[in-house]
Order: sequence, then structure tokens, then C-alpha cells
Amino acid sequence: MTAAQWTHTHRRSLLFLCAILTLGGIMAASQLPVSLFPDVSFPRVRVTLDAGDRPADQMVVAVTTPVEEAIRRVRGVRDVRSATSRGSAEINVSFDWGEDMSRAFLDVNAAAGEVLPDLPGGTRITTERLDPTVFPILAYSLRSKTLSPTQLYDLAQYQLRPLLSGVNGVARVNVQGGAVGEYHIDVDANKLRAQGMTMDDVSRVVGRAADISARTRHARCRRSSG
Repeated sequence: MTAAQWTHTHRRSLLFLCAILTLGGIMAASQLPVSLFPDVSFPRVRVTLDAGDRPADQMVVAVTTPVEEAIRRVRGVRDVRSATSRGSAEINVSFDWGEDMSRAFLDVNAAAGEVLPDLPGGTRITTERLDPTVFPILAYSLRSKTLSPTQLYDLAQYQLRPLLSGVNGVARVNVQGGAVGEYHIDVDANKLRAQGMTMDDVSRVVGRAADISARTRHARCRRSSG
């Protein structure tokens, strides 16, 4: 008996089998969970540190390193990487695939909390598990042969960020990288005393000048974008 003859002989059984498979596929498709992002448990925890306006070199010694050392003692930690900038740091803690990330997250959070009393006053620690909802959906990279990193940062912070934040459906816009403008001041201690001023007075004046400069750049960028 040839294949064609066998198919013709059992055509009703084959049609019934196809109908059963089609019905089963429709039922299975209707019951599948649907979500915007896949349910993936990445073996990584991110710890964000905020210590105000502390210089980067002081951040590494007083904040980032103590937290890193505490996190490395957590069971199951495979790798710890950090990036420190002025007043802030980000620590990425990696575990092996298959690790219980609920337990790992609690352990990392507890380890960071243990060293918090020993960190500089006002330091804030934020711990979060990485999943598809944390990763940015869209990222832009700015490069220029004529603008400095500080100018690129101002462009992204004061012009592009407000525009993107106003787009319908955008939940959050973050600016990373670049360089924040800084002021370097050489103070003559003798002249300072002669004027009856202190370093705190100089710091307050410079702070006000920096705020005015930032607002001016912001307004200028808004006018240019409008």
C-alpha cells in the first residue's frame, strides 16, 4: 500500500487528529500569559549610592569601597563591579544563573544596610533587582567634535531630557555620562581674613553662583528648543 492509498484509507482519522490538534492549539494560545516584558530573572542586583556632592575620590574611599567589601561577603556573589562619580556610585552584583534571586536580593540589601551607619552622614542606598522592566527601552548617545563633555551634558540635561519627558508614554528619562561643570577657586587666606569672611561664606557664594548659572543654561536651552 502506498502512502497516498494509506492516507486516503485513513482520511477521517487524519482529519479528526488535525481538528483535535487545532482545537488544542487554540485553547493553549488563549491561556498563555501575556505581558509587555518576558518573565526573566536576571542574576544581578544593582546598588545605587547617593552621598550628596562629595568628590569622586572621596566617594571611592568613604562610600563605594566599604559597601563593595560588605557585598562581596554575601553568599553566591560571583562578581562585583562599580562605577563612581561625584556624589554617586553604582554597584552591579552578579550571581550565577539559577540562583534564588529573591534571597540574593535580601542578602545584598542587608549587607548594604549593615555598613550604612559607618558611611558619611546623609548617604542613601537604593537596592533593586534587574529585570526587563529596569533596562531602558531606548538610549541615545551624544557625540560631538566641537562641544565639550560639559556642554554635551548640559544639552542632554536641559534640552533633550525635558523634550523626551514630555513624550506620551515615557515614564522616566535619565542622563548618564558626560561631565558636570565644576569651579576651581584659589582663596587667599590673608585677604579672606581682612574682609572678615570664612570659607563657608565663599562656599555659599559659589553655590549661589552655580545655581544661577545652571538656571541660566536651562532657560537658554528652553528658548533654543522652543
